Amino acid sequence: MNSAVRPERPVLILHTGDPDDGLRRRHGDYAQMLRHAAGLAADAAHIVRVFEGQTPLGADAYRAVLITGSPAMVTDHESWSEQTAQWLRQAAAQRLPMFGVCYGHQLLAYALGGAVDFNPQGRELGTQTIDCLSAAEGDPLMAGLPVSFPAQLLHAQTITRLPDGAVTLARSALDAHQLVRLAPGIYSSQFHPEFGPEFLRAHLIRYQAVYAREGLDAAALAANLKPTPTAASLLRRFLRLNHAPATQQA
Repeated sequence: MNSAVRPERPVLILHTGDPDDGLRRRHGDYAQMLRHAAGLAADAAHIVRVFEGQTPLGADAYRAVLITGSPAMVTDHESWSEQTAQWLRQAAAQRLPMFGVCYGHQLLAYALGGAVDFNPQGRELGTQTIDCLSAAEGDPLMAGLPVSFPAQLLHAQTITRLPDGAVTLARSALDAHQLVRLAPGIYSSQFHPEFGPEFLRAHLIRYQAVYAREGLDAAALAANLKPTPTAASLLRRFLRLNHAPATQQA
């Protein structure tokens, strides 16, 4: 049986969107993927579907915050996204620990004064190499991690300007801001710690024709997918650092 250590307050998961219905039925929604990757039991997480108009409680109701990826674009400035950005600004002012993934990575940066746009280097897909930068050497989240590791990528937009005070910890071949410390206790990754090869393979094959129109060989990318255990460990490491322990055994 899984041992369980319940934090007094839950971890908030801001659910910002989902894969299409076919992928969601087979692989789960993005909030559940993030919860499982973080090792949180169902009753240790408060999932708020902000993309459907739900709103979180005040920041003091939570131990930490995780923010999912989404098919939406931060630059569309949808009302739910702008409202979530405002909540994130207030939570950051209260020093609530946060970790954003992909859309969540971009939304956090935007909320804290950075800029987001389409990546001029193009779309990044598949299992790619993440290279740590010198700033990672003294960062507690990165302690003991290899200087390079594989991660799952699925994005078209990117952070084009960091907020004041933010520090880039890792990059990839096409994105200068793959892992960022936005402020003490506030991190975000452009890559997906929560994605396994099975989900990404299904996505790439499902959208193979779409990606072909951009000159991307989705079948070849799918064939080269591999596990990404270092990237997958980051959410649990983040929660341990911020005293919100994972509640399920790996």
